[in-house]
Amino acid sequence: MSALAELLQAPGVSIDADDDFDAVKALVMQKGWGDGLPVVPPTEARVAAMLEYCDRPWDQPVAKIPPRWGEATPLRLAANAVMAGCEPRYFPLYLLAIEAMCEEPLNLYGVQATTHLCAPLVIVNGPVVKELDINAGHNAFGPGHKANATIGRAIRLALLNIGGAIPALGDMSTFGSPAKYSYLVAENEAESPWEPLHVERGLPREASAVTVIGAECPHNVNDHESLDGEGLLTTIAGTMATAGSNDIYYKAQPLVIMGPEHARAVAAQFSKAEAKSFLQQHATLPVGRLSRDNIERRVKVTWKDRLPDPKPDDVLYAVQRPEDLLIAVIGGAGKHSAFVPTFGATQAVTRALKTADGRLAQSVADFRKRP
Repeated sequence: MSALAELLQAPGVSIDADDDFDAVKALVMQKGWGDGLPVVPPTEARVAAMLEYCDRPWDQPVAKIPPRWGEATPLRLAANAVMAGCEPRYFPLYLLAIEAMCEEPLNLYGVQATTHLCAPLVIVNGPVVKELDINAGHNAFGPGHKANATIGRAIRLALLNIGGAIPALGDMSTFGSPAKYSYLVAENEAESPWEPLHVERGLPREASAVTVIGAECPHNVNDHESLDGEGLLTTIAGTMATAGSNDIYYKAQPLVIMGPEHARAVAAQFSKAEAKSFLQQHATLPVGRLSRDNIERRVKVTWKDRLPDPKPDDVLYAVQRPEDLLIAVIGGAGKHSAFVPTFGATQAVTRALKTADGRLAQSVADFRKRP
């Protein structure tokens, strides 16, 4: 099964394995090539079918994935996509997500190797969301949608098998998190009162795009009682400001996810820019909430210009500038929002889905090879 050899970046090695589910599952588990869940056997036929949606040379890397800096060729990525259970038509978006997260601003090396529990979160926008049936509504971060589950899982398998983020070897996360299995959703553009995330970040509305964030799991914000946008933003701001967050020590880009009901109520009073400004000003933490050692060793070092001699009532910010805060509308009915802290030393990356010649893709069919 040569695809397995490619997966291990050893194209000269021949791996003889039956196309038998139990045999392949046992082999993958024995070799430590997966995420612990059963995989689809990456036979040559299945990998070739996946690559029918690839317009790049199969053997040329589209990125290098840390911490091993393994070469992510389309062929190796296709093997991981098959193992994850992806449909071939998912491949262009999967390839784009890998390219985006390997760009320098995200600091994938740090995200992969840290003791923190972060993982790359992928938010999808544009026509590809409907085309691939990516869940943006109820239970968007949970089970039930093949595209979310398998594209997210294929990303993790590439981070493990090509990037070498093997627990306790390349991935030193103290706890890990469920987000390290699969972490991909779409923005609920149809229910959003504001412009979509990818448009806000400089892309045309007709583009299909991914935004990748080095993120923790979402933390729920429950507010069924506030009657207006200011009340909701006050609750969200209070949830954002926590003493153990990396974001208070970095010029980070944390994410606020608003459910559609909260978003509509906020948008009745605030533009998105105004909401960001309110949250930045109100998501504050008194210095006195931190330990003496953290004040001496972190606050005085990180914010030495602003707080050279911090007092207990001086404030730390959950996000340093309004424009650094990301807001996306995701989810279904229910008066909930969520806050997603980040690794801190990371910046979000947004990239459009384009064909090999640089044109915006109108559909994943643009990548399909024709006889």
